[in-house]
Amino acid sequence: MTLLGLEVSDIAGLLGVALMLFAYAAAAMGRLDPTRAAALWANLIGAALVLYSLTNAWNISSFVLELAWLGVAAVGLVRLAWNRGKPKT
Repeated sequence: MTLLGLEVSDIAGLLGVALMLFAYAAAAMGRLDPTRAAALWANLIGAALVLYSLTNAWNISSFVLELAWLGVAAVGLVRLAWNRGKPKT
Protein backbone atom coordinates (compact mmCIF):
# COMPACT_ATOMS: atom_id res chain seq x y z
CA MET A 1 0.00 0.00 0.00
CA THR A 2 1.32 3.45 -0.85
CA LEU A 3 0.51 6.95 0.31
CA LEU A 4 2.02 9.87 -1.57
CA GLY A 5 4.27 7.39 -3.33
CA LEU A 6 5.63 6.01 -0.05
CA GLU A 7 5.09 2.55 1.37
CA VAL A 8 3.51 2.32 4.82
CA SER A 9 6.82 1.03 6.15
CA ASP A 10 8.59 4.13 4.77
CA ILE A 11 6.10 6.42 6.48
CA ALA A 12 6.53 4.48 9.74
CA GLY A 13 10.31 4.84 9.45
CA LEU A 14 10.07 8.59 8.84
CA LEU A 15 7.76 8.98 11.84
CA GLY A 16 10.20 6.98 13.94
CA VAL A 17 13.13 9.14 12.88
CA ALA A 18 11.12 12.30 13.61
CA LEU A 19 10.18 10.99 17.06
CA MET A 20 13.77 10.13 17.98
CA LEU A 21 15.13 13.43 16.63
CA PHE A 22 12.48 15.37 18.54
CA ALA A 23 13.39 13.57 21.77
CA TYR A 24 17.10 14.10 21.20
CA ALA A 25 16.71 17.79 20.34
CA ALA A 26 14.40 18.40 23.29
CA ALA A 27 16.88 16.70 25.64
CA ALA A 28 19.80 18.66 24.17
CA MET A 29 17.90 21.93 24.72
CA GLY A 30 16.99 21.01 28.29
CA ARG A 31 13.28 20.65 27.51
CA LEU A 32 13.10 16.90 28.10
CA ASP A 33 14.89 14.83 30.73
CA PRO A 34 16.46 11.92 28.81
CA THR A 35 16.23 9.69 31.89
CA ARG A 36 12.45 10.11 32.26
CA ALA A 37 9.77 7.89 30.80
CA ALA A 38 8.62 10.31 28.06
CA ALA A 39 12.05 10.46 26.42
CA LEU A 40 12.63 6.74 26.81
CA TRP A 41 9.23 5.88 25.30
CA ALA A 42 9.86 8.29 22.40
CA ASN A 43 13.17 6.56 21.68
CA LEU A 44 11.76 3.05 22.06
CA ILE A 45 8.76 3.70 19.81
CA GLY A 46 10.87 5.62 17.30
CA ALA A 47 13.42 2.82 17.05
CA ALA A 48 10.65 0.23 16.69
CA LEU A 49 9.12 2.20 13.81
CA VAL A 50 12.48 2.46 12.06
CA LEU A 51 13.03 -1.27 12.58
CA TYR A 52 9.62 -1.89 11.00
CA SER A 53 10.65 0.25 8.01
CA LEU A 54 13.59 -2.08 7.46
CA THR A 55 11.17 -4.85 6.48
CA ASN A 56 10.78 -2.97 3.21
CA ALA A 57 14.41 -1.98 2.63
CA TRP A 58 16.88 -4.07 4.66
CA ASN A 59 20.04 -2.41 5.94
CA ILE A 60 22.19 -4.24 8.49
CA SER A 61 23.81 -1.06 9.85
CA SER A 62 20.46 0.57 10.52
CA PHE A 63 19.14 -2.65 12.03
CA VAL A 64 22.03 -2.87 14.53
CA LEU A 65 21.77 0.82 15.44
CA GLU A 66 18.01 0.76 15.95
CA LEU A 67 18.09 -2.52 17.86
CA ALA A 68 20.68 -1.02 20.22
CA TRP A 69 18.67 2.22 20.53
CA LEU A 70 15.53 0.23 21.34
CA GLY A 71 17.44 -1.91 23.85
CA VAL A 72 18.88 1.07 25.70
CA ALA A 73 15.46 2.70 25.93
CA ALA A 74 13.89 -0.55 27.13
CA VAL A 75 16.54 -0.99 29.83
CA GLY A 76 15.94 2.59 30.95
CA LEU A 77 12.19 2.00 31.19
CA VAL A 78 12.69 -1.24 33.14
CA ARG A 79 15.07 0.58 35.47
CA LEU A 80 12.51 3.35 36.02
CA ALA A 81 9.77 0.83 36.76
CA TRP A 82 12.04 -1.15 39.08
CA ASN A 83 13.03 1.95 41.06
CA ARG A 84 9.57 3.53 41.14
CA GLY A 85 8.61 2.19 44.56
CA LYS A 86 12.05 2.42 46.15
CA PRO A 87 12.95 5.37 48.38
CA LYS A 88 15.67 7.68 47.09
CA THR A 89 18.93 7.56 48.99
